[in-house]
Amino acid sequence: MSNKPLAGIRVLAIETQVAGPYCTMMLGDAGAEVIKVESPGRGDASREPGPILKNEAGEKISGYFMRWNRNKKSLTLNLKSEEGREIFKELLKKSDVILENLKPGFLTGIGFDYGTIKKINPRIIHVSISGFGVDKRYLGPFTKRTAYDIVVQAMGGLMDLIGYEDGPPLHPMIAFGDVVTGMMTAYAVMLALYKREVTGEGESIDMAMYDVMLSLTERTLNFYSMTGKVMSRGKESLIYPWGSFKTRDGYVAMIVLESKMWKRFCEAMDKPELIEDERFKTATLRSKHKLELEPLINEWMKDKTSEEVCDIMLKNNVPIGTVNNARQIFNSPQAEARKMWMEIDDPVAAKVKVIGNPVKMASIPVDETAKAVPRLGENTDEVLQEVLDFPAEKIKELKTNQIV
Repeated sequence: MSNKPLAGIRVLAIETQVAGPYCTMMLGDAGAEVIKVESPGRGDASREPGPILKNEAGEKISGYFMRWNRNKKSLTLNLKSEEGREIFKELLKKSDVILENLKPGFLTGIGFDYGTIKKINPRIIHVSISGFGVDKRYLGPFTKRTAYDIVVQAMGGLMDLIGYEDGPPLHPMIAFGDVVTGMMTAYAVMLALYKREVTGEGESIDMAMYDVMLSLTERTLNFYSMTGKVMSRGKESLIYPWGSFKTRDGYVAMIVLESKMWKRFCEAMDKPELIEDERFKTATLRSKHKLELEPLINEWMKDKTSEEVCDIMLKNNVPIGTVNNARQIFNSPQAEARKMWMEIDDPVAAKVKVIGNPVKMASIPVDETAKAVPRLGENTDEVLQEVLDFPAEKIKELKTNQIV
């Protein structure tokens, strides 16, 4: 058996798109057996979007799907049929976690609410991911709304913080609503598994993408709670220098917070006269007088490369880094040293590098390769034979009847 922490844990995933699949990908990376239950014929909707990768034979696979479905098995199962639901029931008996992030109430609608699931398997951990939550104790006015990443980023306050002060709110081009929800859900599953070790009891987890966005925007929300003031996007009212600064060949990002750091920053720019300037004594005062300070910084940086600026500032112990694009990170020696790329050898896409898992544990070597993402229904026979002990004739009958 694998020495990974979740070896021996079986996860049933009734999932689509990103938030649920990202969570189960993390569980799979940690050694769990993830069985992705998909509808016969179509499967997860995320199998369709691009980029579409092809081989010489013309076979296709979605690069979108490859991003968060490694280390999983695909079982096709018609949950609308009575026989399909009976098979699902048997799988529940032999699983540790059941995760769903389809339309809220999907499993309840086919007869598998948490109460029913708990009777089938008292030790199972039931996980629901939705836009606004499904736990009856905490239902709000948005409960029945359909939610995608951009919707919860907007409603949770994240987009209001991105963009210029006098411009429209912007999406960051990163699916924080999906990805961070997946990460937080994996954390919740870990808590539930630990609780089960102690008590022997299962658990029901209700994860709302909206809630996760509120936890990400805690700075502006707590600031409003404490002061009654709303932070404006594109304008930092508490700290300066803070943000990105133009160099000769790109941008750097930095923060200058306490007085000791300000002193080192001024020395790095060879402007010691600014250290005791009353306008710039504190981070808040510097922010107030930003229009006076910013031109001095820009003038100092304009003829220096980003690397030169970083070298000077780092020698003076000022936190700074280059603003990198995807190409630069792909070729970064730091990302390589941290083994943050994982290779998938796919029969269609050939060898593709994808971002790996950030979790490093002393006793477990980092995986530098992953199993290819499963074709739709690729592991159906395997799961039915090895998990449920179905004979070959039974599986053939199920396929004939379009149950799997």
